[in-house]
Amino acid sequence: MEQIRVMVVDDSVVVRKIVTDVLSEDPMIQVVGTAPNGRLAVSKLEQLKPDLVTMDIEMPDMNGIEAVRAIRATRSRVPIIMFSTLTERGASATLDALSAGANDYVTKPANVGSVAQSMESVRQQLVPKIKALTGRPMTSGPAAAPAAAPVAVRPPAARTRAPKQPAVLVIGSSTGGPEALTKVLPLLPASLPVPVLLVQHMPPVFTRQFAQRLDRLCALTVVEAVDGTPLAPGTVHIAPGDFHLTVGTSGANKRTALNQAPPENFCRPAVDVLFRSAVAAYDGAVLGVVLTGMGSDGRTGAGQIREAGGTVVAQDQATSVVWGMPGAVTQAGFADEVLPLGRVAEAITRLLPTPRPAASFAAARAAAPMGGLR
Repeated sequence: MEQIRVMVVDDSVVVRKIVTDVLSEDPMIQVVGTAPNGRLAVSKLEQLKPDLVTMDIEMPDMNGIEAVRAIRATRSRVPIIMFSTLTERGASATLDALSAGANDYVTKPANVGSVAQSMESVRQQLVPKIKALTGRPMTSGPAAAPAAAPVAVRPPAARTRAPKQPAVLVIGSSTGGPEALTKVLPLLPASLPVPVLLVQHMPPVFTRQFAQRLDRLCALTVVEAVDGTPLAPGTVHIAPGDFHLTVGTSGANKRTALNQAPPENFCRPAVDVLFRSAVAAYDGAVLGVVLTGMGSDGRTGAGQIREAGGTVVAQDQATSVVWGMPGAVTQAGFADEVLPLGRVAEAITRLLPTPRPAASFAAARAAAPMGGLR
């Protein structure tokens, strides 16, 4: 298998060396060049022909967001991973970069005591994402065995009972999820008849910024989940970074519940934790949606949803940035429907208790802001 050709873009000599040294340790990766700013990176793109670019955000002359826009303006679809700081400003800039066309991001090592620790942080975060976004197999870890070539969709497993009418909508996503969610949630009406709980793999700070941006785009109310909030129709609760989101019950009342139990599938928050909790709280009356993302988080939970009488929708391979999570659900036979991203919102409204008339949905689609995260 040919090596993955990577260009490293960062204005810091130290960071460029750390990233280059880490990537060069992996026999599957070759660093073919570096650049200290976005302008030089764009000028080197045609010469170096990288398979992937790592991009700093704050750089002189041309910053990372401007560089992403410039690269996409050349019609290049080369995957771009942003290198972000774990701050409010860094989170906001990263979401801007994703909206401009970046594929994913990693956070820069912060408050680490040595170069060795910084290198290990980069190794754990960056290498799996590089391999996932370029379709290279991994035998273990969060990006294990992403699908690169088109895979035949497995029909859903036979049901042992009739599907139940959903009383809650749960959504899981990861790599490519922020942009995917901006194509789905704005098409759902404020009158949605069920509460929505969502796990997007993101660190702290990022989830709060992401919730605020989605709230501006959507007719639904979108919030970062707070422990103990009653669940009501028309509100989307996003799991905060580093916390699992579950459904708590008190009699007939349902509420959000947060915890820091160990990660599952290398993730906290984890989709499986949310899905499992929703099945228990709603006796299987659950609509689960699994969107683009690396790894297999959500596969076990999707199986539990179907076994309990719920329904599962998965994004298809062609429209997924990485068909890891939805692919795992589909190949396990747990997806009732496997759909392109553009049809997911329609499926949600159709499968929930009071679907909207087609004309109303078409009007929402025409009016929905589709320009990404602003």
